[in-house]
Amino acid sequence: MSDYKLGEVETRFAELIWENEPLSSGELVKHCAEKLGWKKSTTYTVLKKLCDKGYFRNEDGAVTSLISREGMQAQESRRFVEDTFGGSLPAFFAAFTSERKLSDKEVADIRRMIDAYGKEASE
Repeated sequence: MSDYKLGEVETRFAELIWENEPLSSGELVKHCAEKLGWKKSTTYTVLKKLCDKGYFRNEDGAVTSLISREGMQAQESRRFVEDTFGGSLPAFFAAFTSERKLSDKEVADIRRMIDAYGKEASE
């Protein structure tokens, strides 16, 4: 998988695949025409580009993802923290919470995640 960041239009395209997969390339063309206003050639050009980058597969006319929506979000989140905060999650968290009050539920959820991570890391 390359260290490529999907642009806004590519993300909308990827969402169509994630929401409908597995789907035939013909179905993808129809979805892209309806939702994005694309022609068949545009759909195939973008699909080929993202297949070459390792995000999707178009095999025998069946389009499937090689990375999940959640996997993509995790990859992009890591890249953001790396690029913006030098990879420091505490620096990101401090910036994120400096102008936003967390609810009690959010605090509890974060504590559970940290506790679970601490247990996994020590095993």
